[in-house]
Amino acid sequence: MSTDRGNSISKLDLRAHFRALREMLSPEEVSASSLAACRQVAGWSVLHQARTVLTYLAFRNELDLSPLVRTLPRIRWAVPRIVDQHLVAHEYDPQRLVAHHFGILEPDPSLPVVGPDTIDVVLVPGVAFDTKGGRLGFGGGFYDRFLVTTPAVRVGATYDSCLVDALPCQEHDQRVDWVLTPSRLLRCAGPPPG
Repeated sequence: MSTDRGNSISKLDLRAHFRALREMLSPEEVSASSLAACRQVAGWSVLHQARTVLTYLAFRNELDLSPLVRTLPRIRWAVPRIVDQHLVAHEYDPQRLVAHHFGILEPDPSLPVVGPDTIDVVLVPGVAFDTKGGRLGFGGGFYDRFLVTTPAVRVGATYDSCLVDALPCQEHDQRVDWVLTPSRLLRCAGPPPG
């Protein structure tokens, strides 16, 4: 599906298209792509300089970046929990996860909260990204609301087939600074001027 028509393709249609692409992947393809993405970013200087990193717990064939926790144990890792309409970051303990009613695994609420202002890098899931840092999420706006609260470097994570030249983005849609795929780590060009 071409997205070069900009806003003429609805976010709903794009979301359905890219989710279908992702859901067609076999467990072996997801695993191989996830490991390749982890290798792409594991040696990145920005990540090595980070003290605290917010990652996500993979859901519905998202790239699984959890191997980075084992590869870079000196980093303080955090994962999000949904509270009302917002994300709250908690320290990551793989032995203390609970299922949210969406089916997503989350940290136990009793784990220490990690302040957004202390996070150096956020690894952001998405259904699709574009080369300017535009993100298409699941439509709940959780990451859009969270990203405005942190000065962290934003790194979107997706499959190569879900990285396109342009996505329809609105003013409230938060962009990422980099996009990580199994084949590359791309510095985003930013939105067009005006």
